[in-house]
Amino acid sequence: MKKLGLLFVAFTLIVACGTKKSALTPSKKTASIKKAKSKNFKQTLRDQYTFVITEISSDKTYGYSPENAVEVGGVKDSEGPLNEQRYLNALTGPNGEEISYFRAGSCCPVPSENAMFGDHAMLDNYRVTWQGSKDTVSIYINMHDSSPLKAPKGFGLRK
Repeated sequence: MKKLGLLFVAFTLIVACGTKKSALTPSKKTASIKKAKSKNFKQTLRDQYTFVITEISSDKTYGYSPENAVEVGGVKDSEGPLNEQRYLNALTGPNGEEISYFRAGSCCPVPSENAMFGDHAMLDNYRVTWQGSKDTVSIYINMHDSSPLKAPKGFGLRK
């Protein structure tokens, strides 16, 4: 009788797990991936540790919000964290000051066709400061997708 009870419980679990539906239907999953355009832009290097960036964004949310993260790419080539550093190494304070930064952690899932698992990738949050700054600034970076780079408004560019 005990074996029959265990068999019944196992069968119930298998059937229950097998019929459980995802909160996102397949069409919604596909739509969220398509919403995130194919972003595989090839970045240009100044040197081994620095990207070439020639423009400062006029968009006050660029880099400052998860919805408008800086897209450095590189995760497919095992260079995601290095690309994040290459990006930050190209920035200066607003008056050319040397910046310092540290990775505060990962956050904020965003739709990405380049995600390693599933259809969402995680962003990295970096805290950036420079001598004379009044506060530490958060910059959100996406190492899964890549698009033309700009400096966030309020930063300068390494020459």
